[in-house]
Amino acid sequence: MNWSELPELGVGIGYREPFLSKLFDCRDSIDFLEITADHYFEPIDSKAAELDLLANNFPLIPHGLAMSLGSAEGLDASYLKLYADLVNRLKPAWCSEHIAFTRAGGIDIGHLTPLPKTDATLRVLHDNIARLQDAIQTPLILENITDTIRYPTESYDGAEFLGELCDRNDVGLLLDVTNLFINSSNHRFDPVEFLHRLPKDRIVQLHFVGGYIEDGLWVDSHSRATQDEIWELLDRVVRFAEVKGMILERDENIPDLQELTTELEHARAIVERVRATPGA
Repeated sequence: MNWSELPELGVGIGYREPFLSKLFDCRDSIDFLEITADHYFEPIDSKAAELDLLANNFPLIPHGLAMSLGSAEGLDASYLKLYADLVNRLKPAWCSEHIAFTRAGGIDIGHLTPLPKTDATLRVLHDNIARLQDAIQTPLILENITDTIRYPTESYDGAEFLGELCDRNDVGLLLDVTNLFINSSNHRFDPVEFLHRLPKDRIVQLHFVGGYIEDGLWVDSHSRATQDEIWELLDRVVRFAEVKGMILERDENIPDLQELTTELEHARAIVERVRATPGA
Protein backbone atom coordinates (compact mmCIF):
# COMPACT_ATOMS: atom_id res chain seq x y z
CA MET A 1 0.00 0.00 0.00
CA ASN A 2 1.36 3.42 -0.98
CA TRP A 3 -0.08 5.54 1.82
CA SER A 4 1.01 8.79 0.17
CA GLU A 5 -1.51 8.16 -2.62
CA LEU A 6 -4.51 8.41 -0.31
CA PRO A 7 -6.64 11.52 -0.93
CA GLU A 8 -6.32 14.51 1.34
CA LEU A 9 -9.61 14.97 3.18
CA GLY A 10 -8.75 18.03 5.27
CA VAL A 11 -10.23 18.90 8.66
CA GLY A 12 -13.46 17.42 9.93
CA ILE A 13 -15.42 16.34 12.95
CA GLY A 14 -16.64 13.14 14.50
CA TYR A 15 -20.34 13.18 13.66
CA ARG A 16 -22.79 13.06 16.56
CA GLU A 17 -26.59 13.28 16.30
CA PRO A 18 -26.81 16.69 18.08
CA PHE A 19 -24.79 18.19 15.21
CA LEU A 20 -27.37 17.41 12.53
CA SER A 21 -29.50 20.54 12.93
CA LYS A 22 -26.51 22.86 12.38
CA LEU A 23 -24.36 20.65 10.18
CA PHE A 24 -25.16 22.34 6.88
CA ASP A 25 -24.93 25.83 8.37
CA CYS A 26 -21.30 24.97 9.17
CA ARG A 27 -20.57 23.24 5.89
CA ASP A 28 -17.72 25.60 4.93
CA SER A 29 -15.78 24.60 8.07
CA ILE A 30 -16.23 20.82 7.77
CA ASP A 31 -14.32 19.00 5.04
CA PHE A 32 -15.34 15.48 6.02
CA LEU A 33 -17.05 13.46 8.75
CA GLU A 34 -15.96 10.48 10.77
CA ILE A 35 -18.95 8.31 11.66
CA THR A 36 -19.15 5.70 14.40
CA ALA A 37 -19.59 2.58 12.30
CA ASP A 38 -21.47 0.72 15.03
CA HIS A 39 -24.31 3.26 14.93
CA TYR A 40 -25.17 2.24 11.37
CA PHE A 41 -25.17 -1.55 11.62
CA GLU A 42 -28.58 -2.80 10.41
CA PRO A 43 -29.98 0.71 10.95
CA ILE A 44 -33.60 1.55 11.56
CA ASP A 45 -35.19 3.67 8.84
CA SER A 46 -34.29 6.99 10.46
CA LYS A 47 -30.61 6.05 10.87
CA ALA A 48 -30.47 4.69 7.31
CA ALA A 49 -31.88 7.99 6.04
CA GLU A 50 -29.37 9.89 8.17
CA LEU A 51 -26.50 7.86 6.73
CA ASP A 52 -27.69 8.53 3.18
CA LEU A 53 -27.95 12.25 3.91
CA LEU A 54 -24.42 12.37 5.31
CA ALA A 55 -22.94 10.24 2.54
CA ASN A 56 -24.53 12.39 -0.15
CA ASN A 57 -23.02 15.58 1.26
CA PHE A 58 -19.69 14.71 2.93
CA PRO A 59 -16.83 12.28 2.52
CA LEU A 60 -17.36 9.75 5.31
CA ILE A 61 -14.80 7.70 7.25
CA PRO A 62 -16.26 4.77 9.25
CA HIS A 63 -14.63 4.35 12.67
CA GLY A 64 -15.27 1.08 14.51
CA LEU A 65 -15.52 0.70 18.27
CA ALA A 66 -15.81 -2.99 19.05
CA MET A 67 -13.93 -5.09 16.51
CA SER A 68 -11.65 -6.13 19.40
CA LEU A 69 -8.61 -6.69 17.21
CA GLY A 70 -6.61 -7.74 20.27
CA SER A 71 -8.90 -10.63 21.26
CA ALA A 72 -6.95 -13.90 21.33
CA GLU A 73 -10.19 -15.79 20.61
CA GLY A 74 -10.42 -14.07 17.21
CA LEU A 75 -12.95 -11.72 15.70
CA ASP A 76 -16.66 -11.97 16.22
CA ALA A 77 -18.03 -13.09 12.85
CA SER A 78 -21.30 -11.17 13.19
CA TYR A 79 -19.57 -7.90 14.07
CA LEU A 80 -17.03 -8.36 11.30
CA LYS A 81 -19.77 -8.85 8.71
CA LEU A 82 -21.70 -5.76 9.83
CA TYR A 83 -18.57 -3.61 9.77
CA ALA A 84 -17.45 -4.95 6.39
CA ASP A 85 -20.91 -4.49 4.87
CA LEU A 86 -20.93 -0.84 5.92
CA VAL A 87 -17.40 -0.15 4.69
CA ASN A 88 -17.97 -1.91 1.39
CA ARG A 89 -21.20 0.04 0.91
CA LEU A 90 -19.62 3.44 1.59
CA LYS A 91 -16.32 2.77 -0.22
CA PRO A 92 -14.48 5.37 1.88
CA ALA A 93 -10.94 6.64 1.35
CA TRP A 94 -9.98 4.58 4.42
CA CYS A 95 -11.59 3.07 7.52
CA SER A 96 -10.39 2.76 11.09
CA GLU A 97 -10.45 0.77 14.32
CA HIS A 98 -8.62 0.74 17.66
CA ILE A 99 -5.53 -1.09 18.83
CA ALA A 100 -7.34 -2.62 21.77
CA PHE A 101 -9.60 -5.39 22.93
CA THR A 102 -13.21 -5.01 23.99
CA ARG A 103 -14.14 -8.67 24.38
CA ALA A 104 -12.64 -11.62 26.25
CA GLY A 105 -14.00 -15.09 26.84
CA GLY A 106 -17.11 -14.16 24.89
CA ILE A 107 -17.87 -11.30 27.29
CA ASP A 108 -18.22 -7.72 26.04
CA ILE A 109 -16.07 -5.60 28.36
CA GLY A 110 -17.79 -2.41 27.28
CA HIS A 111 -14.73 -0.22 26.83
CA LEU A 112 -11.44 -0.03 24.95
CA THR A 113 -8.79 -1.91 26.91
CA PRO A 114 -5.03 -1.59 26.29
CA LEU A 115 -3.08 -4.59 25.04
CA PRO A 116 0.18 -5.92 26.47
CA LYS A 117 2.98 -4.84 24.15
CA THR A 118 4.42 -8.27 23.38
CA ASP A 119 5.18 -10.51 20.41
CA ALA A 120 2.23 -12.70 21.36
CA THR A 121 -0.07 -9.69 21.08
CA LEU A 122 1.43 -8.76 17.71
CA ARG A 123 0.72 -12.28 16.45
CA VAL A 124 -2.90 -12.05 17.58
CA LEU A 125 -3.26 -8.64 15.95
CA HIS A 126 -1.72 -9.94 12.72
CA ASP A 127 -4.22 -12.78 12.45
CA ASN A 128 -7.22 -10.60 13.27
CA ILE A 129 -6.13 -7.74 11.02
CA ALA A 130 -5.64 -10.16 8.12
CA ARG A 131 -9.15 -11.50 8.60
CA LEU A 132 -10.59 -7.98 8.68
CA GLN A 133 -8.64 -6.93 5.59
CA ASP A 134 -9.88 -9.98 3.71
CA ALA A 135 -13.45 -8.74 4.30
CA ILE A 136 -13.00 -5.16 3.07
CA GLN A 137 -11.59 -3.46 -0.02
CA THR A 138 -10.46 -0.34 1.82
CA PRO A 139 -7.18 0.80 3.43
CA LEU A 140 -7.24 0.19 7.18
CA ILE A 141 -5.77 2.55 9.78
CA LEU A 142 -5.52 1.80 13.49
CA GLU A 143 -5.73 4.13 16.49
CA ASN A 144 -3.54 4.34 19.59
CA ILE A 145 -5.58 4.49 22.81
CA THR A 146 -4.76 5.75 26.30
CA ASP A 147 -2.64 3.37 28.37
CA THR A 148 -4.81 3.12 31.45
CA ILE A 149 -3.11 -0.22 32.19
CA ARG A 150 0.56 -1.13 32.04
CA TYR A 151 1.53 -4.81 31.98
CA PRO A 152 4.70 -6.02 33.77
CA THR A 153 5.68 -8.44 30.99
CA GLU A 154 5.79 -5.93 28.11
CA SER A 155 8.73 -6.30 25.72
CA TYR A 156 8.13 -3.14 23.64
CA ASP A 157 7.56 0.48 24.51
CA GLY A 158 4.68 2.30 22.85
CA ALA A 159 6.53 3.64 19.81
CA GLU A 160 8.32 0.34 19.17
CA PHE A 161 5.03 -1.52 19.37
CA LEU A 162 3.33 0.73 16.83
CA GLY A 163 6.31 0.45 14.54
CA GLU A 164 6.26 -3.36 14.75
CA LEU A 165 2.52 -3.36 14.14
CA CYS A 166 3.00 -1.39 10.92
CA ASP A 167 5.98 -3.51 9.83
CA ARG A 168 4.03 -6.75 10.22
CA ASN A 169 0.75 -5.57 8.71
CA ASP A 170 -0.34 -3.43 5.80
CA VAL A 171 -1.99 -0.81 8.01
CA GLY A 172 -1.73 2.92 8.57
CA LEU A 173 -1.96 4.86 11.82
CA LEU A 174 -4.75 6.98 13.14
CA LEU A 175 -2.63 8.95 15.57
CA ASP A 176 -4.76 10.28 18.40
CA VAL A 177 -2.73 13.32 19.41
CA THR A 178 -4.70 13.75 22.63
CA ASN A 179 -4.03 10.14 23.63
CA LEU A 180 -0.33 10.58 22.88
CA PHE A 181 -0.25 13.73 25.03
CA ILE A 182 -2.16 12.04 27.87
CA ASN A 183 0.06 8.94 27.84
CA SER A 184 3.21 11.07 27.80
CA SER A 185 1.94 13.19 30.71
CA ASN A 186 0.69 10.30 32.82
CA HIS A 187 3.64 7.97 32.14
CA ARG A 188 6.29 10.69 31.94
CA PHE A 189 7.89 10.37 28.53
CA ASP A 190 8.68 12.85 25.76
CA PRO A 191 5.82 12.81 23.21
CA VAL A 192 7.95 14.41 20.49
CA GLU A 193 10.70 11.78 20.86
CA PHE A 194 7.95 9.12 20.73
CA LEU A 195 6.49 10.74 17.61
CA HIS A 196 9.82 10.76 15.78
CA ARG A 197 10.21 7.00 16.30
CA LEU A 198 6.94 6.29 14.47
CA PRO A 199 6.82 5.39 10.76
CA LYS A 200 5.90 8.83 9.44
CA ASP A 201 4.63 7.50 6.11
CA ARG A 202 1.96 5.48 7.95
CA ILE A 203 0.42 8.41 9.86
CA VAL A 204 -2.73 8.96 7.82
CA GLN A 205 -5.22 10.65 10.14
CA LEU A 206 -5.27 12.47 13.48
CA HIS A 207 -7.74 12.80 16.34
CA PHE A 208 -7.73 15.72 18.75
CA VAL A 209 -9.90 16.99 21.61
CA GLY A 210 -9.44 18.27 25.15
CA GLY A 211 -9.31 16.27 28.37
CA TYR A 212 -9.00 17.15 32.04
CA ILE A 213 -6.86 16.38 35.08
CA GLU A 214 -8.25 14.30 37.96
CA ASP A 215 -6.16 13.22 40.95
CA GLY A 216 -3.03 14.34 39.15
CA LEU A 217 -3.67 12.34 35.99
CA TRP A 218 -5.00 13.37 32.61
CA VAL A 219 -8.31 11.79 31.59
CA ASP A 220 -9.30 11.20 27.96
CA SER A 221 -12.85 12.47 28.39
CA HIS A 222 -13.59 13.94 24.93
CA SER A 223 -15.32 16.65 26.92
CA ARG A 224 -13.26 19.83 26.75
CA ALA A 225 -11.91 22.31 24.25
CA THR A 226 -8.48 21.32 22.98
CA GLN A 227 -5.80 22.59 25.37
CA ASP A 228 -2.73 24.57 24.28
CA GLU A 229 -0.38 21.67 25.02
CA ILE A 230 -2.35 19.44 22.64
CA TRP A 231 -2.40 22.11 19.93
CA GLU A 232 1.39 22.40 20.24
CA LEU A 233 1.80 18.65 19.87
CA LEU A 234 -0.59 18.58 16.91
CA ASP A 235 1.57 21.24 15.24
CA ARG A 236 4.60 18.99 15.76
CA VAL A 237 2.78 16.04 14.21
CA VAL A 238 1.73 18.03 11.13
CA ARG A 239 5.35 19.15 10.66
CA PHE A 240 6.54 15.54 10.97
CA ALA A 241 4.09 13.66 8.75
CA GLU A 242 2.00 14.38 5.67
CA VAL A 243 -1.34 13.84 7.37
CA LYS A 244 -4.31 13.23 5.09
CA GLY A 245 -7.02 14.28 7.53
CA MET A 246 -7.75 15.27 11.11
CA ILE A 247 -10.89 14.88 13.17
CA LEU A 248 -12.11 16.73 16.24
CA GLU A 249 -13.81 14.27 18.61
CA ARG A 250 -16.34 15.59 21.12
CA ASP A 251 -18.61 13.22 23.04
CA GLU A 252 -19.45 14.99 26.32
CA ASN A 253 -20.36 18.58 27.24
CA ILE A 254 -21.18 19.03 23.57
CA PRO A 255 -21.62 22.73 22.74
CA ASP A 256 -23.31 24.23 19.71
CA LEU A 257 -21.60 23.00 16.56
CA GLN A 258 -20.73 26.55 15.54
CA GLU A 259 -18.61 26.84 18.69
CA LEU A 260 -16.65 23.75 17.67
CA THR A 261 -15.91 25.15 14.23
CA THR A 262 -13.48 27.53 15.96
CA GLU A 263 -11.34 24.50 16.79
CA LEU A 264 -11.63 23.21 13.23
CA GLU A 265 -10.40 26.55 11.91
CA HIS A 266 -7.53 26.47 14.41
CA ALA A 267 -6.49 23.04 13.10
CA ARG A 268 -6.79 24.24 9.52
CA ALA A 269 -4.64 27.27 10.31
CA ILE A 270 -1.91 24.99 11.68
CA VAL A 271 -1.87 23.00 8.45
CA GLU A 272 -1.75 26.13 6.33
CA ARG A 273 1.06 27.64 8.43
CA VAL A 274 3.15 24.48 8.21
CA ARG A 275 2.70 24.31 4.45
CA ALA A 276 3.65 27.95 4.09
CA THR A 277 6.89 27.43 6.06
CA PRO A 278 8.16 23.91 5.18
CA GLY A 279 11.14 22.84 7.24
CA ALA A 280 10.60 25.55 9.84
